Amino acid sequence: ACECSGARHCAPTHRRAMSLTFYFAPNSTASTVHWTLEELGIPYETVRVDLQNEADKKAKLGSVNPNLLVPAVVHEGVAIFESAAIQIYLGETFGVERGLYPAPGPARGEALKWLVWCNVHLAEATSRWQRNTRAQIPVEERSAAAAAVARKDIDKRLAIFEGALADRPYALGSKPSIVDFHLGAAIGWMAFSGVAMEAFPHARAWLERLQSRPAFAKLRSA
Repeated sequence: ACECSGARHCAPTHRRAMSLTFYFAPNSTASTVHWTLEELGIPYETVRVDLQNEADKKAKLGSVNPNLLVPAVVHEGVAIFESAAIQIYLGETFGVERGLYPAPGPARGEALKWLVWCNVHLAEATSRWQRNTRAQIPVEERSAAAAAVARKDIDKRLAIFEGALADRPYALGSKPSIVDFHLGAAIGWMAFSGVAMEAFPHARAWLERLQSRPAFAKLRSA
């Protein structure tokens, strides 16, 4: 809740943040955006969605995301879905002034590169692996061969990011950014799900640094 005595006393950025609603489900890809919101320190309201309940999804997400998926946010009446799009929007709107997202220029391009890479390449391989290994998926719909290929693809993707971290502690340099929170949530979930990180010492140390942050502790308790 806003701690100001009235909306007219809030800073402009604070007023904008007060109209932000975050749609999420625990243990989902919404954790990427959730982590960023906590790091930004902006006020927001939450709507928890039961992804296993079609009626709940339609009731809560029907007017927000036609895909009926999380994460999604509504800011000043505008609905935004797709995690990378939300992260870019939050970075541009709130992150630059807080030092968590680059201003327009080459560094912004590098941030966009890694955000999109995470969703297009890393998440795609992870999704294939999970579809063929998770117990919730019927046995007849799983393929051990497809899982093995996906697992190799995950390692190839992680090797790319490992190389990027060889000369820097965080994705964009010496300080953490929204890019790290996005990738950290994704790679952290992979590690939790059984992807070994021993072959990627830079990425493993990077993940440990990120997961020691107070915002991550709040994320885990949500």
